Amino acid sequence: MAIQDINPQARTHLLVIPERHIETFRDIGALGADEAKRMLEFVAETAREQGLTDYRVVVNAGEGAGQTIFHLHWHILSGGLTGRMA
Repeated sequence: MAIQDINPQARTHLLVIPERHIETFRDIGALGADEAKRMLEFVAETAREQGLTDYRVVVNAGEGAGQTIFHLHWHILSGGLTGRMA
């Protein structure tokens, strides 16, 4: 599923969340290759459906990287980015 982030870091800030619980990106192998591919395709499809052509896709893996929700998810950010990359 894809939802709006409640604390947006850009004009568009979506979260793409798999239904199956996986705690962090470090555990992506639990999805299996086909399921992981479908998730990434869904991320790209979601951005396309939102009319985004230039965007950033971010995954925070672990507390030290800024992960605050321990259920794997991807951030799609576009327009007026306010977050830092470093």
